[in-house]
Amino acid sequence: MNVSVHRDGVATEPGSRVVYDVERDEAHWGEARVDGTAIVWEVDDRPGAGWLVRCDRVDFPPGGIAYRHTHPGPGIRVLLKGRISIESEGETHEYGPLEHWFESGPAPVLAYASPDEDTAFVRVMLVPAELEGQRTIRYVDPADEEKPKLQRARIYFEQPLP
Repeated sequence: MNVSVHRDGVATEPGSRVVYDVERDEAHWGEARVDGTAIVWEVDDRPGAGWLVRCDRVDFPPGGIAYRHTHPGPGIRVLLKGRISIESEGETHEYGPLEHWFESGPAPVLAYASPDEDTAFVRVMLVPAELEGQRTIRYVDPADEEKPKLQRARIYFEQPLP
């Protein structure tokens, strides 16, 4: 999977790709036309039968935290607004708007949103089909499951891998 940002719009052909229209906050599978800023994920990963491509968005209030967690599959996230600090595999990176990062799925991740502004990212990840419509986050420390979660996720679509 790879991602590209198109600040002056994009038109895509049918195929295995996700197109996100930043201004309209809409995501499309395959063919799309966006006149403003667009993010395009080319989905060339094929883990086998029984997987979905999910496009969703996660919003954090100022100071939000995604406690150390994993997901069942890989994906690329693109920050839409704010700033976010990602700790994974012994490294920490900070990202700003329209910067992207990869999460493998099984490697634990800890995320800190900007302390003084709303933060949001959109992601495309591969998800086992049995998790369709369900959350995929799994906390490394079971006690974190009980802590208040301020972030909110919204699924745009899930598409079976062709």
